[in-house]
Parts: sequence; structure tokens; C-alpha cells
Amino acid sequence: MNLLEAIVLGIIQGITEFLPISSSGHLVLLQNLFGIKEGNLFFTEMLHFGTLISIFVVYFNDIIKIIVEFFKLIISIIKGKKVKVINKYQKLGLLIILGSIPTAIIGLLFKDFFESLYASILPIGFAFLVTGLLLWFSEKKAFQNKDVKNMSALDAFLIGTAQGIAIIPGISRSGSTIVAGLLRGLNKPLATEYSFLLALPVTFGASLLGIVDVINSKTEILINFPLLVGVLASTIVGIITIKFLINLINKNKLHYFSYYLWILGIFVIVSHFI
Repeated sequence: MNLLEAIVLGIIQGITEFLPISSSGHLVLLQNLFGIKEGNLFFTEMLHFGTLISIFVVYFNDIIKIIVEFFKLIISIIKGKKVKVINKYQKLGLLIILGSIPTAIIGLLFKDFFESLYASILPIGFAFLVTGLLLWFSEKKAFQNKDVKNMSALDAFLIGTAQGIAIIPGISRSGSTIVAGLLRGLNKPLATEYSFLLALPVTFGASLLGIVDVINSKTEILINFPLLVGVLASTIVGIITIKFLINLINKNKLHYFSYYLWILGIFVIVSHFI
């Protein structure tokens, strides 16, 4: 992989990871276009690591507060203190952990199946169509206005399940989790923030597993300059994209991505048979 390819893939990752159009699906299409046959999954995971940094940058203050308050809660429990009321950040920490459980279970149980979908662009085309339908449907539904105080464990579990299913290339992680949050009645800022924060543990875990797979693999994959530049590109573009998406969601324009996904999905399906 040369430097230009790494930069292009990094930019595409930074855009598609947070816009509800599936980063994995787009990366598979671009890797097919560039003819990249080796190290696809490792390179993809490293680009995901770049967008992980993007979330830390945008939500740095909230993440620090969640970590600090969560450990305060744990210390109180260890000391035997009665915890009558937990604050917003403590509850968010608990909900993120809860939402990560179904994602991890789905990812581990169906790992081989998900990886097999990278071999062909046909299922990705159909997955694009499904993502488009989800986005369209969510914008047509009347919303409730749940805040963190009213968010339930079931909400977190269902959103985490949606994130697990979104491991399928072509199903958008951000799109499916934001839509699941909206359909569960979360207000738009919370649905968006929870979607991004929920990505932290699963993306970090996937990156670690990817590194372990590389270490255990007989195939040598170099961490070279193009890879590092690709990760940097995904980080910078990811920061810009997160802020852009937040603005679009607040303006009720989430369903606009449906048109793009339907056109792309049909194109991918037709091109497979040509």
C-alpha cells in the first residue's frame, strides 16, 4: 500500500465511521478498487483506532468526568457506603458498560461469519440498502425526549445489540446505534453522544484483538509510514465529521443519507453481476 492509498482510505474512514453510511462497507469497496488483498482487516482496525482518538478529542471533558465519577461510585460501593442517587456521568458509565456486553457477545460468537462477508461486495450492497431504510424510518417516527435520567438498562442493551449487528460491513455502526437510540425515545443529543461513547470500548477491544491476531499470524504486516499517515488522516477527518453530523441531526437531516445509500447499494449489487 502506498502513501496516497493510505491517505485516501484514512479520509474515507474518518468520514464514514461517523456519518451513518458504514465505514467498513466503504473500506471494502475501496480496497477492492485499489486491489489491496493482504492485511485488510488489520489496516481497517488501525483506521478504526484513529477514529477512536477522534471521539476522545471531541468528548474529552465528558469522558474524563465519566471515568472520574465512575471510579468514585466503585470506591463508594467497595467502602460499603449506600449509594442512593447516582449522577449523570456515573449512570452513563454504567450504561456504556451494559451496552458493550451484547456487542462483545455478538462480535465473538459471529466473528468468522462477519469476516467472511468481506470476501464479496454483494452482501455489502444489500446492507447499504438496509441502513438506508433504517435512517429513513427513524426520521419519520415521532420522538420522545428521554435524557440520561430516564434512559433505562433495556435502552442500553438494545442499542448495544444494534451496534453488534453493525459489525456487518455495509451496516453503519453510528447509524444503527443513533437510530436505535432515537427509536427508544432518547433525545437527539443523548442518542448521538451515547452512540459515540459506546464505540469506545468496542473499538478499543477490536483494535487489541486485531493486534493479537497479527502477532499470532504467520503473515507479516508492517507498521510503516503510510499506515501511520492513514491513521492520522482518519483521526483529523473524524473530528470534523463528528461535529458535522451533530449539526445535521439537530436539523433533522439524518434521512438525507438514505438516498446516497440506496443509490450506492443498487450500484454495488448491479456491478457484482456485470
